[in-house]
Amino acid sequence: HSISKGLYCEVHLDRELTARDVELLQERMQAIVAEDRPIVRKVLPIDEAIRLFVASKQIEKVKLLRQLDRQEVSIYYCGDAYDYFYGTMVPSTGYLKVFELKYYPPGLILRYPEKEAPLILPAFVEQPKLYQIFREAEEWGRILNCGYVSTLNDHINNGTVRDIIRVAEALHERKLGQIADYIASRRGKVRLILVSGPSASGKTTFANRLNIHLRVNGVRPVPISLDDYFLERSDTPRDEFGNYDFESIEALDLELFNEHLMRILEGEEVKVPTYNFMTGQREYRGRKIRIDRDQPLIIEGIHGLNERLTAAVPRYQKVKIYISALTQLSIDNHNRIPTTDTRLLRRIVRDSQFRAHDALRTLRIWPLVRRGEERNIFPFQEEADIMFNSALIYELAVLKKYAVPLLSKISPAEPEYSEAKRLLDFLAYFNVIEDEDEIPPNSLLREFTGKSCFYC
Repeated sequence: HSISKGLYCEVHLDRELTARDVELLQERMQAIVAEDRPIVRKVLPIDEAIRLFVASKQIEKVKLLRQLDRQEVSIYYCGDAYDYFYGTMVPSTGYLKVFELKYYPPGLILRYPEKEAPLILPAFVEQPKLYQIFREAEEWGRILNCGYVSTLNDHINNGTVRDIIRVAEALHERKLGQIADYIASRRGKVRLILVSGPSASGKTTFANRLNIHLRVNGVRPVPISLDDYFLERSDTPRDEFGNYDFESIEALDLELFNEHLMRILEGEEVKVPTYNFMTGQREYRGRKIRIDRDQPLIIEGIHGLNERLTAAVPRYQKVKIYISALTQLSIDNHNRIPTTDTRLLRRIVRDSQFRAHDALRTLRIWPLVRRGEERNIFPFQEEADIMFNSALIYELAVLKKYAVPLLSKISPAEPEYSEAKRLLDFLAYFNVIEDEDEIPPNSLLREFTGKSCFYC
Protein backbone atom coordinates (compact mmCIF):
# COMPACT_ATOMS: atom_id res chain seq x y z
CA HIS A 1 0.00 0.00 0.00
CA SER A 2 1.03 3.63 -0.49
CA ILE A 3 2.64 5.53 2.36
CA SER A 4 4.81 8.66 2.52
CA LYS A 5 4.95 9.08 -1.29
CA GLY A 6 6.07 5.48 -1.76
CA LEU A 7 4.99 1.86 -1.47
CA TYR A 8 5.23 -0.05 1.79
CA CYS A 9 6.52 -3.59 1.16
CA GLU A 10 7.46 -6.60 3.24
CA VAL A 11 10.11 -9.24 2.61
CA HIS A 12 9.10 -12.51 4.25
CA LEU A 13 12.21 -14.32 5.45
CA ASP A 14 12.75 -16.87 8.21
CA ARG A 15 14.00 -13.97 10.37
CA GLU A 16 13.39 -10.27 10.86
CA LEU A 17 14.35 -7.95 8.02
CA THR A 18 17.37 -5.74 8.86
CA ALA A 19 18.62 -2.38 7.61
CA ARG A 20 21.56 -4.20 6.02
CA ASP A 21 19.16 -6.44 4.07
CA VAL A 22 17.52 -3.32 2.64
CA GLU A 23 20.91 -1.81 1.71
CA LEU A 24 21.92 -4.99 -0.13
CA LEU A 25 18.58 -5.13 -1.92
CA GLN A 26 18.94 -1.54 -3.11
CA GLU A 27 22.50 -2.19 -4.31
CA ARG A 28 21.32 -5.18 -6.34
CA MET A 29 18.45 -3.16 -7.84
CA GLN A 30 20.86 -0.37 -8.78
CA ALA A 31 23.09 -2.91 -10.51
CA ILE A 32 20.14 -4.20 -12.55
CA VAL A 33 19.24 -0.61 -13.48
CA ALA A 34 22.85 0.02 -14.57
CA GLU A 35 22.70 -3.07 -16.81
CA ASP A 36 19.73 -1.49 -18.61
CA ARG A 37 18.07 -4.85 -19.12
CA PRO A 38 15.31 -4.74 -21.75
CA ILE A 39 11.72 -5.30 -20.63
CA VAL A 40 9.98 -7.13 -23.46
CA ARG A 41 6.22 -7.39 -23.97
CA LYS A 42 4.93 -10.59 -25.54
CA VAL A 43 1.32 -11.24 -26.46
CA LEU A 44 0.45 -14.85 -25.62
CA PRO A 45 -2.71 -16.94 -25.99
CA ILE A 46 -4.35 -16.93 -22.59
CA ASP A 47 -4.04 -20.73 -22.25
CA GLU A 48 -0.28 -20.49 -22.73
CA ALA A 49 -0.04 -17.68 -20.16
CA ILE A 50 -2.02 -19.78 -17.69
CA ARG A 51 0.42 -22.68 -18.16
CA LEU A 52 3.32 -20.33 -17.40
CA PHE A 53 1.82 -19.27 -14.07
CA VAL A 54 0.75 -22.79 -13.15
CA ALA A 55 4.39 -23.76 -13.55
CA SER A 56 5.57 -20.92 -11.29
CA LYS A 57 2.78 -21.69 -8.77
CA GLN A 58 1.24 -18.20 -8.94
CA ILE A 59 -2.23 -19.49 -8.17
CA GLU A 60 -3.99 -16.11 -7.84
CA LYS A 61 -2.79 -15.09 -11.31
CA VAL A 62 -4.02 -18.39 -12.71
CA LYS A 63 -7.48 -17.85 -11.19
CA LEU A 64 -7.63 -14.28 -12.48
CA LEU A 65 -6.57 -15.18 -16.02
CA ARG A 66 -9.14 -17.96 -16.17
CA GLN A 67 -11.84 -15.44 -15.26
CA LEU A 68 -10.84 -12.91 -17.94
CA ASP A 69 -12.94 -12.73 -21.08
CA ARG A 70 -9.93 -12.51 -23.40
CA GLN A 71 -8.18 -14.67 -25.98
CA GLU A 72 -4.74 -13.12 -25.47
CA VAL A 73 -2.83 -11.34 -22.72
CA SER A 74 0.41 -9.38 -22.53
CA ILE A 75 3.25 -10.96 -20.56
CA TYR A 76 6.36 -8.93 -19.74
CA TYR A 77 9.81 -10.50 -19.71
CA CYS A 78 13.03 -9.21 -18.16
CA GLY A 79 15.65 -11.83 -18.78
CA ASP A 80 14.35 -15.12 -17.39
CA ALA A 81 11.78 -13.37 -15.19
CA TYR A 82 8.24 -12.94 -16.47
CA ASP A 83 5.00 -11.60 -15.07
CA TYR A 84 1.55 -10.26 -15.88
CA PHE A 85 1.02 -6.60 -14.99
CA TYR A 86 -1.86 -4.17 -14.93
CA GLY A 87 -0.45 -0.96 -16.39
CA THR A 88 2.32 0.12 -18.74
CA MET A 89 5.94 -0.95 -18.41
CA VAL A 90 9.03 1.07 -19.26
CA PRO A 91 11.17 -0.31 -22.15
CA SER A 92 14.13 -1.21 -19.96
CA THR A 93 15.45 -1.13 -16.40
CA GLY A 94 17.68 1.84 -17.24
CA TYR A 95 14.64 4.12 -17.00
CA LEU A 96 14.35 3.42 -13.27
CA LYS A 97 17.38 5.27 -11.94
CA VAL A 98 15.56 7.49 -9.44
CA PHE A 99 14.38 5.44 -6.45
CA GLU A 100 15.25 4.65 -2.85
CA LEU A 101 14.57 1.82 -0.43
CA LYS A 102 13.94 3.06 3.11
CA TYR A 103 14.08 0.61 6.01
CA TYR A 104 10.70 0.82 7.75
CA PRO A 105 10.36 -2.06 10.22
CA PRO A 106 8.98 -4.63 9.84
CA GLY A 107 9.28 -3.89 6.11
CA LEU A 108 10.55 -1.20 3.78
CA ILE A 109 9.26 1.68 1.69
CA LEU A 110 10.04 1.79 -2.02
CA ARG A 111 10.28 5.51 -2.77
CA TYR A 112 10.01 6.86 -6.31
CA PRO A 113 9.31 10.18 -8.09
CA GLU A 114 5.86 11.63 -8.68
CA LYS A 115 4.87 11.88 -12.33
CA GLU A 116 4.87 15.69 -12.13
CA ALA A 117 8.60 15.63 -11.20
CA PRO A 118 10.04 12.37 -12.58
CA LEU A 119 13.70 13.14 -11.84
CA ILE A 120 13.57 13.83 -8.10
CA LEU A 121 12.41 11.97 -5.02
CA PRO A 122 9.81 13.81 -2.95
CA ALA A 123 10.69 14.65 0.65
CA PHE A 124 9.97 11.81 3.06
CA VAL A 125 7.23 12.60 5.57
CA GLU A 126 6.60 10.24 8.47
CA GLN A 127 2.96 9.04 8.58
CA PRO A 128 2.59 6.64 11.53
CA LYS A 129 -1.18 7.10 11.90
CA LEU A 130 -1.86 6.43 8.23
CA TYR A 131 0.45 3.40 8.44
CA GLN A 132 -1.64 2.00 11.30
CA ILE A 133 -4.91 2.43 9.41
CA PHE A 134 -3.40 0.54 6.46
CA ARG A 135 -2.45 -2.24 8.89
CA GLU A 136 -6.06 -2.27 10.05
CA ALA A 137 -7.15 -2.52 6.40
CA GLU A 138 -4.93 -5.58 6.04
CA GLU A 139 -6.54 -7.09 9.14
CA TRP A 140 -10.01 -6.45 7.68
CA GLY A 141 -8.89 -8.21 4.50
CA ARG A 142 -7.80 -11.22 6.57
CA ILE A 143 -11.14 -11.27 8.42
CA LEU A 144 -12.99 -11.27 5.11
CA ASN A 145 -10.57 -13.83 3.63
CA CYS A 146 -10.93 -12.05 0.31
CA GLY A 147 -7.62 -10.43 -0.58
CA TYR A 148 -7.70 -10.75 -4.37
CA VAL A 149 -10.13 -9.87 -7.15
CA SER A 150 -10.33 -13.50 -8.26
CA THR A 151 -11.58 -14.52 -4.80
CA LEU A 152 -14.23 -11.79 -4.87
CA ASN A 153 -15.29 -12.98 -8.33
CA ASP A 154 -15.61 -16.54 -6.98
CA HIS A 155 -17.95 -15.29 -4.25
CA ILE A 156 -20.04 -13.46 -6.85
CA ASN A 157 -20.20 -16.54 -9.10
CA ASN A 158 -21.01 -18.86 -6.19
CA GLY A 159 -23.73 -16.63 -4.74
CA THR A 160 -21.84 -16.16 -1.45
CA VAL A 161 -20.96 -12.50 -1.94
CA ARG A 162 -23.83 -11.53 0.38
CA ASP A 163 -21.71 -12.80 3.29
CA ILE A 164 -18.79 -10.59 2.17
CA ILE A 165 -21.14 -7.60 2.01
CA ARG A 166 -22.55 -8.24 5.47
CA VAL A 167 -19.18 -8.69 7.16
CA ALA A 168 -17.65 -5.68 5.37
CA GLU A 169 -20.57 -3.50 6.47
CA ALA A 170 -20.35 -4.90 10.01
CA LEU A 171 -16.67 -3.91 10.20
CA HIS A 172 -17.68 -0.34 9.38
CA GLU A 173 -20.45 -0.47 11.96
CA ARG A 174 -18.09 -1.74 14.67
CA LYS A 175 -15.51 0.95 13.92
CA LEU A 176 -18.17 3.69 13.99
CA GLY A 177 -19.34 2.39 17.34
CA GLN A 178 -15.80 2.50 18.72
CA ILE A 179 -15.36 6.10 17.52
CA ALA A 180 -18.67 7.11 19.09
CA ASP A 181 -17.73 5.41 22.37
CA TYR A 182 -14.45 7.34 22.44
CA ILE A 183 -16.19 10.68 21.87
CA ALA A 184 -18.91 9.85 24.42
CA SER A 185 -16.25 9.06 27.01
CA ARG A 186 -15.12 12.70 26.67
CA ARG A 187 -18.63 14.09 26.93
CA GLY A 188 -18.64 17.70 28.03
CA LYS A 189 -15.00 18.18 26.99
CA VAL A 190 -15.42 17.65 23.24
CA ARG A 191 -17.12 20.67 21.66
CA LEU A 192 -16.18 20.09 17.99
CA ILE A 193 -16.10 16.89 15.93
CA LEU A 194 -14.26 17.68 12.70
CA VAL A 195 -14.58 15.24 9.80
CA SER A 196 -12.20 15.62 6.86
CA GLY A 197 -11.02 13.58 3.93
CA PRO A 198 -10.38 13.70 0.18
CA SER A 199 -13.01 13.74 -2.53
CA ALA A 200 -15.39 10.74 -2.66
CA SER A 201 -14.21 9.38 0.67
CA GLY A 202 -17.76 9.22 2.03
CA LYS A 203 -17.52 12.08 4.53
CA THR A 204 -21.21 13.00 4.45
CA THR A 205 -22.55 9.50 5.08
CA PHE A 206 -19.88 8.92 7.72
CA ALA A 207 -20.93 12.10 9.56
CA ASN A 208 -24.61 11.04 9.43
CA ARG A 209 -23.86 7.55 10.73
CA LEU A 210 -21.58 8.89 13.46
CA ASN A 211 -24.39 11.22 14.51
CA ILE A 212 -26.67 8.21 15.04
CA HIS A 213 -24.05 6.26 17.00
CA LEU A 214 -23.45 9.28 19.22
CA ARG A 215 -27.16 9.61 19.91
CA VAL A 216 -27.20 5.94 20.97
CA ASN A 217 -24.56 7.00 23.51
CA GLY A 218 -26.75 9.83 24.75
CA VAL A 219 -24.77 12.52 22.91
CA ARG A 220 -26.84 14.92 20.77
CA PRO A 221 -24.52 16.45 18.14
CA VAL A 222 -25.59 19.31 15.88
CA PRO A 223 -24.21 19.58 12.32
CA ILE A 224 -22.91 22.82 10.82
CA SER A 225 -21.92 23.11 7.17
CA LEU A 226 -18.65 24.72 6.07
CA ASP A 227 -20.13 25.29 2.61
CA ASP A 228 -22.36 28.00 4.05
CA TYR A 229 -19.30 30.06 4.99
CA PHE A 230 -17.84 30.47 1.51
CA LEU A 231 -16.86 34.02 0.69
CA GLU A 232 -18.99 36.00 -1.73
CA ARG A 233 -18.09 34.93 -5.26
CA SER A 234 -16.45 38.28 -6.03
CA ASP A 235 -14.11 37.80 -3.04
CA THR A 236 -13.20 34.18 -3.78
CA PRO A 237 -9.45 33.70 -4.41
CA ARG A 238 -8.24 32.47 -7.76
CA ASP A 239 -5.56 29.88 -8.52
CA GLU A 240 -2.50 30.37 -10.72
CA PHE A 241 -4.64 29.68 -13.80
CA GLY A 242 -7.16 32.39 -12.98
CA ASN A 243 -9.91 29.97 -11.91
CA TYR A 244 -11.86 30.32 -8.67
CA ASP A 245 -10.05 28.23 -6.04
CA PHE A 246 -12.91 26.81 -3.97
CA GLU A 247 -10.55 24.19 -2.52
CA SER A 248 -8.43 26.80 -0.71
CA ILE A 249 -9.09 27.56 2.94
CA GLU A 250 -8.91 31.21 1.89
CA ALA A 251 -12.22 30.68 0.06
CA LEU A 252 -13.93 30.51 3.47
CA ASP A 253 -14.85 33.46 5.67
CA LEU A 254 -12.75 32.22 8.58
CA GLU A 255 -13.36 35.29 10.70
CA LEU A 256 -17.16 34.98 10.52
CA PHE A 257 -17.04 31.20 10.94
CA ASN A 258 -14.94 31.42 14.12
CA GLU A 259 -17.08 34.25 15.49
CA HIS A 260 -20.21 32.13 15.02
CA LEU A 261 -18.48 29.08 16.49
CA MET A 262 -17.55 30.87 19.70
CA ARG A 263 -21.00 32.37 20.12
CA ILE A 264 -22.68 29.00 19.54
CA LEU A 265 -20.33 27.26 21.97
CA GLU A 266 -21.07 29.93 24.58
CA GLY A 267 -24.76 29.04 24.35
CA GLU A 268 -25.99 31.90 22.19
CA GLU A 269 -28.59 31.45 19.50
CA VAL A 270 -26.88 32.35 16.22
CA LYS A 271 -28.43 33.09 12.85
CA VAL A 272 -26.31 31.08 10.43
CA PRO A 273 -26.07 31.71 6.68
CA THR A 274 -26.99 29.51 3.75
CA TYR A 275 -24.73 29.78 0.72
CA ASN A 276 -26.48 30.16 -2.62
CA PHE A 277 -24.21 28.44 -5.13
CA MET A 278 -26.22 29.78 -8.05
CA THR A 279 -25.70 33.45 -7.13
CA GLY A 280 -22.40 33.02 -5.26
CA GLN A 281 -23.74 34.85 -2.21
CA ARG A 282 -24.51 34.09 1.41
CA GLU A 283 -28.16 34.42 2.36
CA TYR A 284 -29.86 34.50 5.77
CA ARG A 285 -33.07 32.50 5.60
CA GLY A 286 -33.96 32.46 9.30
CA ARG A 287 -31.91 29.34 10.15
CA LYS A 288 -30.65 29.42 13.74
CA ILE A 289 -28.41 27.21 15.88
CA ARG A 290 -28.36 26.99 19.67
CA ILE A 291 -26.81 24.11 21.62
CA ASP A 292 -26.57 22.95 25.20
CA ARG A 293 -23.22 22.76 27.00
CA ASP A 294 -22.88 19.00 26.40
CA GLN A 295 -23.86 19.11 22.71
CA PRO A 296 -20.90 18.98 20.30
CA LEU A 297 -20.95 20.39 16.78
CA ILE A 298 -20.16 18.10 13.84
CA ILE A 299 -18.28 19.98 11.12
CA GLU A 300 -17.64 18.11 7.87
CA GLY A 301 -15.34 19.49 5.15
CA ILE A 302 -11.93 19.23 3.53
CA HIS A 303 -10.28 21.72 5.91
CA GLY A 304 -11.37 20.05 9.14
CA LEU A 305 -7.84 18.97 10.11
CA ASN A 306 -6.34 22.43 9.57
CA GLU A 307 -6.10 24.33 12.88
CA ARG A 308 -6.69 27.61 11.05
CA LEU A 309 -10.30 26.60 10.40
CA THR A 310 -11.22 26.55 14.09
CA ALA A 311 -8.47 28.69 15.58
CA ALA A 312 -10.83 30.24 18.14
CA VAL A 313 -11.49 26.87 19.83
CA PRO A 314 -8.80 25.21 22.01
CA ARG A 315 -7.34 22.00 20.54
CA TYR A 316 -8.30 19.86 23.54
CA GLN A 317 -11.98 20.58 22.83
CA LYS A 318 -11.79 19.02 19.34
CA VAL A 319 -11.82 15.51 17.95
CA LYS A 320 -10.43 15.40 14.43
CA ILE A 321 -11.37 12.48 12.18
CA TYR A 322 -9.73 11.68 8.85
CA ILE A 323 -11.65 9.45 6.43
CA SER A 324 -10.47 7.90 3.19
CA ALA A 325 -11.02 4.77 1.09
CA LEU A 326 -7.98 2.58 1.67
CA THR A 327 -8.78 -0.57 -0.28
CA GLN A 328 -7.93 -3.98 1.18
CA LEU A 329 -8.23 -5.69 -2.22
CA SER A 330 -5.47 -6.41 -4.76
CA ILE A 331 -5.72 -7.56 -8.36
CA ASP A 332 -3.25 -10.31 -7.51
CA ASN A 333 -0.07 -10.67 -5.45
CA HIS A 334 1.94 -8.38 -7.78
CA ASN A 335 -0.71 -5.83 -8.80
CA ARG A 336 -2.21 -3.45 -6.26
CA ILE A 337 -5.34 -1.33 -6.55
CA PRO A 338 -4.50 2.35 -5.94
CA THR A 339 -6.77 4.07 -3.44
CA THR A 340 -7.09 6.99 -5.87
CA ASP A 341 -8.71 4.76 -8.51
CA THR A 342 -11.43 3.68 -6.10
CA ARG A 343 -12.22 7.28 -5.19
CA LEU A 344 -12.19 8.38 -8.83
CA LEU A 345 -14.69 5.67 -9.79
CA ARG A 346 -16.89 6.62 -6.84
CA ARG A 347 -16.85 10.23 -7.99
CA ILE A 348 -17.60 9.38 -11.63
CA VAL A 349 -20.66 7.43 -10.53
CA ARG A 350 -21.82 10.04 -7.99
CA ASP A 351 -21.34 12.97 -10.39
CA SER A 352 -23.49 11.20 -12.97
CA GLN A 353 -26.15 10.10 -10.48
CA PHE A 354 -26.58 13.32 -8.54
CA ARG A 355 -24.76 16.23 -10.21
CA ALA A 356 -25.63 15.81 -13.88
CA HIS A 357 -21.93 15.61 -14.80
CA ASP A 358 -20.72 13.08 -17.34
CA ALA A 359 -17.54 11.01 -16.90
CA LEU A 360 -15.62 13.27 -19.28
CA ARG A 361 -16.18 16.31 -17.07
CA THR A 362 -15.22 14.37 -13.93
CA LEU A 363 -11.98 13.17 -15.53
CA ARG A 364 -11.18 16.70 -16.70
CA ILE A 365 -11.46 18.25 -13.24
CA TRP A 366 -9.89 15.31 -11.39
CA PRO A 367 -6.31 16.66 -11.66
CA LEU A 368 -7.49 19.94 -10.06
CA VAL A 369 -9.26 18.00 -7.33
CA ARG A 370 -6.11 15.97 -6.66
CA ARG A 371 -4.01 19.15 -6.57
CA GLY A 372 -6.39 20.60 -4.00
CA GLU A 373 -6.08 17.44 -1.89
CA GLU A 374 -2.30 17.61 -1.98
CA ARG A 375 -2.39 21.20 -0.79
CA ASN A 376 -5.29 21.24 1.64
CA ILE A 377 -5.88 17.73 3.02
CA PHE A 378 -2.93 15.33 2.84
CA PRO A 379 -0.45 17.64 4.64
CA PHE A 380 -2.76 17.54 7.69
CA GLN A 381 -3.52 13.78 7.78
CA GLU A 382 -1.37 13.15 10.82
CA GLU A 383 -3.22 15.87 12.75
CA ALA A 384 -6.19 13.49 13.03
CA ASP A 385 -7.06 11.90 16.36
CA ILE A 386 -8.93 9.10 14.59
CA MET A 387 -8.74 7.62 11.09
CA PHE A 388 -11.59 5.77 9.43
CA ASN A 389 -11.25 3.55 6.36
CA SER A 390 -14.37 3.95 4.22
CA ALA A 391 -13.40 1.32 1.61
CA LEU A 392 -15.69 -1.67 1.13
CA ILE A 393 -13.97 -4.71 -0.27
CA TYR A 394 -16.87 -5.50 -2.63
CA GLU A 395 -17.60 -1.99 -3.92
CA LEU A 396 -15.77 -2.06 -7.27
CA ALA A 397 -17.93 -5.00 -8.33
CA VAL A 398 -20.94 -2.74 -7.72
CA LEU A 399 -19.49 0.46 -9.19
CA LYS A 400 -18.56 -1.35 -12.42
CA LYS A 401 -22.20 -1.59 -13.52
CA TYR A 402 -22.55 2.20 -13.29
CA ALA A 403 -19.08 3.29 -14.42
CA VAL A 404 -18.55 1.21 -17.56
CA PRO A 405 -21.39 2.79 -19.61
CA LEU A 406 -20.24 6.27 -18.52
CA LEU A 407 -16.58 5.71 -19.41
CA SER A 408 -17.48 4.00 -22.69
CA LYS A 409 -19.05 7.22 -23.96
CA ILE A 410 -15.70 9.07 -23.98
CA SER A 411 -14.46 9.46 -27.54
CA PRO A 412 -10.90 8.52 -28.63
CA ALA A 413 -10.62 12.13 -29.82
CA GLU A 414 -10.69 13.40 -26.21
CA PRO A 415 -7.42 13.83 -24.25
CA GLU A 416 -9.08 11.94 -21.35
CA TYR A 417 -9.69 8.85 -23.50
CA SER A 418 -6.51 7.08 -22.38
CA GLU A 419 -7.50 7.43 -18.73
CA ALA A 420 -11.02 6.22 -19.50
CA LYS A 421 -9.55 3.23 -21.35
CA ARG A 422 -7.25 2.45 -18.43
CA LEU A 423 -10.18 2.45 -16.01
CA LEU A 424 -12.25 0.27 -18.35
CA ASP A 425 -9.38 -2.23 -18.60
CA PHE A 426 -9.13 -2.19 -14.80
CA LEU A 427 -12.84 -2.80 -14.29
CA ALA A 428 -12.70 -5.72 -16.72
CA TYR A 429 -11.13 -7.80 -13.93
CA PHE A 430 -14.31 -7.61 -11.86
CA ASN A 431 -17.51 -9.57 -12.14
CA VAL A 432 -20.59 -7.45 -11.50
CA ILE A 433 -22.74 -7.62 -8.38
CA GLU A 434 -26.14 -7.21 -10.02
CA ASP A 435 -28.34 -7.62 -6.96
CA GLU A 436 -27.83 -4.64 -4.65
CA ASP A 437 -30.59 -5.56 -2.19
CA GLU A 438 -28.01 -6.88 0.27
CA ILE A 439 -26.33 -3.44 0.48
CA PRO A 440 -27.88 -1.68 3.51
CA PRO A 441 -29.49 1.74 2.95
CA ASN A 442 -27.04 3.39 5.37
CA SER A 443 -23.98 2.00 3.56
CA LEU A 444 -21.28 4.48 2.58
CA LEU A 445 -21.52 3.05 -0.93
CA ARG A 446 -25.11 4.32 -1.21
CA GLU A 447 -23.74 7.88 -1.14
CA PHE A 448 -22.46 7.19 -4.66
CA THR A 449 -24.89 4.68 -6.18
CA GLY A 450 -28.12 6.00 -4.64
CA LYS A 451 -31.00 4.80 -2.43
CA SER A 452 -29.30 6.01 0.73
CA CYS A 453 -31.55 6.44 3.75
CA PHE A 454 -29.77 9.76 4.46
CA TYR A 455 -30.81 11.44 1.19
CA CYS A 456 -34.29 12.07 -0.16
